[in-house]
Order: sequence, then C-alpha cells, then structure tokens
Amino acid sequence: MKYLLIPLFILLTSLLASAQTLLPFDKYFREADVTGSFSLYDLGKKQYFTTDKAEFRKATSPASTFKVPNTFIALEEKAIRDENEVLKWDGTQRMVPAWNQDNDLKMAYKNSTVWFYQELARRIGADKYKSYLKRLDYGNREISGGLTQFWLGTSLKISPEEQLKFLQKVHNESLPFSERTYRIGKEIMVEEKTDAYTLRAKTGWAEVDPSDIGWYIGYVESKGNVYFFATRIYKPLDEKMDDFGPKRKTITRQILHDLTIL
Repeated sequence: MKYLLIPLFILLTSLLASAQTLLPFDKYFREADVTGSFSLYDLGKKQYFTTDKAEFRKATSPASTFKVPNTFIALEEKAIRDENEVLKWDGTQRMVPAWNQDNDLKMAYKNSTVWFYQELARRIGADKYKSYLKRLDYGNREISGGLTQFWLGTSLKISPEEQLKFLQKVHNESLPFSERTYRIGKEIMVEEKTDAYTLRAKTGWAEVDPSDIGWYIGYVESKGNVYFFATRIYKPLDEKMDDFGPKRKTITRQILHDLTIL
C-alpha cells in the first residue's frame, strides 16, 4: 500500500504547486483604465499567485518578451558573436528613434529593436527555432506566422503561467544553453540592480485585433528569494492612450512594492 501512496503524494504536490492564490490588486488596473492581470511565482513558497485565474492560462502573442529566449538562442547558435557585436542599421526610418541607428545586442534588447532580432532570426533559421521551442517548451511552439514575424502578434502564443515557468528555467539554468550563453544573456536581462535586489525583465507590445497587448515579465532576486512575475494589459486598438506602454511597469511595480518585493 505504501508504494501506491508515493505516486499519489507526487500528484498532490504537483497539483498544489500549480494552484493559484488570488491576489487583490484589481484596483491598479482600474485606476490605469486597462484590463489584464498580474501573476507571480514565489520560489521560496513554491506557489503561484494571480489577480485573474482565467487570464493566468490565456495564451496570446509574446511580442517582444520573446526577446528573452531569442537572445539566448542567438548567442548559443552564434548568430551574434557576443553582446558587443554591432549590426548596421539599413537606413530605413522606423517608428522608434532608438531603432534608427546601429545596434549591438545590449541596445537591441533594451530598446526592443525589431529589425535587429529579425536579422538574427534569418541567421538562426526555421529549423533551429522549431527545435529550440520544443526543447524550451515555450508556449504553443508555433512559427507558421513567418520566420521574422511569428512572435510579433501572429502564430506564437504564450500564457502568463507559461511565461513564469520559462523564467524559472532561465533562472535555474535548466535549459539547453552553455554557461557562456547564460552569463551573457542573464546580464543583458538586468534592468535594475541595487543593494537590496536585482531585477531582470522584458517588455512586449503587440497589436492583435481587437486589442493592444502589453507585457512586462521578469524576476526579482530579493531578500534571499526569487519572485517571477508576468503582467499583461489590454486596451482596444481604436482607443488612444499615450501612456499605455509605461502602465505595464507602473502596475507591476505598484504590486511588487505592496508585496514588499521591491
């Protein structure tokens, strides 16, 4: 009988770890005049938290949050030599001023330079992406939207739950990447570093009819613990909101402050 109890214990442990505790932070989304959710995984407690249980497993385009795995894949495949190699701007004027210049990998990650990562995609190729997305267990693994577009509101989709699970693997270094790739990639991800915490993160923004979708994902190493977060907000495409982008970070930081993580 005791041997039958062991698999049951493992199953119950797994179910408890995947359960989500509801967080009372809807007010920050209402105050920002957006809809969406904030989700968190507390490594110390081994517990998931979210403001919306339905949203937690809803998959949408990752947009530029895909630059996290894309950076690691590009480094591993030597599509880019290192974080300092510069790719030349082609002279085409694009919507973000920071894109209209030569970029290295650090700049391209920070500024979400689309053309830079599209060039890396051409160097990596579809077959490599299919292989990596399967091994990374990243979202729905679907690249049918095109080699340079699949993460930009087309075929690739991921949920907040899947974002959190992927980020845990990045932190734990349990993905099929070398020590060098982890060292460079994780340093590129650093957005803020203080005596109290280190924040690694990435934003994303996709226009997918009928909504703008804004992401902010990452993790905080703080007080001897690690907290993984995924914020996703929406607004109608036809609604003008000049500060939609900043609201991703504002809401996230309000909640992280309330949770005494930052």
